[in-house]
Amino acid sequence: MLLGSAWSCSDDSSPPAPSTGGNTSGTVAVQFTYRASTTRRTDLPPSTQQCVAGVGQTHIHPSWRGFALFVMTAAAADRWEITLNDVPAGSRLSVRVSDGNVCDENPTGAATRNVFANGVLLTEIVPTPGSGIEPGLAFTVTADGRVTP
Repeated sequence: MLLGSAWSCSDDSSPPAPSTGGNTSGTVAVQFTYRASTTRRTDLPPSTQQCVAGVGQTHIHPSWRGFALFVMTAAAADRWEITLNDVPAGSRLSVRVSDGNVCDENPTGAATRNVFANGVLLTEIVPTPGSGIEPGLAFTVTADGRVTP
């Protein structure tokens, strides 16, 4: 029997809030942009409703934060954004963006396209932990904020 929480990205702990202050040594600010509708789709089949409910609001899971959930902000009708100021420079990292609108493409709502880091399209799909293994996107950022997908 599948439980609703099996699809949920939330957990029982409260992750630390994204840093909004100055950067610490070895970290850099990265703006993540997800280009997708900020309006919930009405044409999703009934079979996706458990996934949609589990995803909730569109959000991101960064690897350097233990894949904790951070809600993204609707910045326009077709764009979600969040800036994280504690991204480790020089390390291979990954993020997973969860969007209920893609539950018909991925049964956990993991988005694998239209995700940008500092304006650079992320293209390398990598496994990330979630409800089992879910697809995420890899990148590296330099100390000056330059992203390599």
